[in-house]
Amino acid sequence: MTDPTPTTPDLHGRVVLVTGAARGQGRAHCEAFAAAGCDVIAIDVCRDIETVPYPMADPADLDETAERVRARGRRCVTARVDVRDLPGMREAVDAGVAELGGLDFVVANAGVSPEVSATWERSEEEWDTTMDINLKGTWVTATVSVPHILATGRGGALVLISSMVGLRGAPFTASYSTSKWAVRGLAKSLAGELGFSGVRCNSIHPGNVRTTMIDNPSMIAMMTGGEGTTLEDAADTFAGMNQLPTAWVEPSAIASMALYLCSDAGAGITGASIPVDLGGSEKFGI
Repeated sequence: MTDPTPTTPDLHGRVVLVTGAARGQGRAHCEAFAAAGCDVIAIDVCRDIETVPYPMADPADLDETAERVRARGRRCVTARVDVRDLPGMREAVDAGVAELGGLDFVVANAGVSPEVSATWERSEEEWDTTMDINLKGTWVTATVSVPHILATGRGGALVLISSMVGLRGAPFTASYSTSKWAVRGLAKSLAGELGFSGVRCNSIHPGNVRTTMIDNPSMIAMMTGGEGTTLEDAADTFAGMNQLPTAWVEPSAIASMALYLCSDAGAGITGASIPVDLGGSEKFGI
């Protein structure tokens, strides 16, 4: 799939918080918002998680994200924090807001996908870790961010990154699917709570995005029956999941939608669950 070029709104003078910012979708969000004129608070845990079957980002990845934001002429404040850590997140976001002068937008992107497994064979540790990062971490992000957005008095927007399986579910991914359904519910609840202030909240539901979440040996083995070694070996299987004849979405496509939802172009949208999934959720039914 060709990497699309986003249509860039003018968001100069605004500030965005992005979690899971060190690489993949998170980095794409940081770059897209910086290109639109936003300063960026970029947060990532930058360490491996025991129940996650692929390597997480490292501090050098987060530094690279910051360099790319600054190369676009914008400021970037970084912090290495686990989104499950409410006091740590509050300290990091407060510090970023103090340095950059406010907060307008949030892209709650941090999330993990565990090893595929039957529901009844999952460990309690894996279930708790996945739910805590994907769901609690998104709630923590909103909790420490919303007061800052409200303080500006100029509206704003939150975008919660869910998943295609947060619209239709999927076998052998119970903890991930459950967490992403809950993120969708959180977005709808926040939309109702924040409407009085002009602050909007929506969820984006990506399909398979070409990041380390699918480009890793565990996922490739599952999608190829153990016969493939590269993501390209699994392309036909991934493409078969979609209505469009394309295997996966590029991170920039998700960032383009987040930018749209936070810009004036998305001013009439709140409480929506928006798939960016090549038609995958429609093919299998919502």
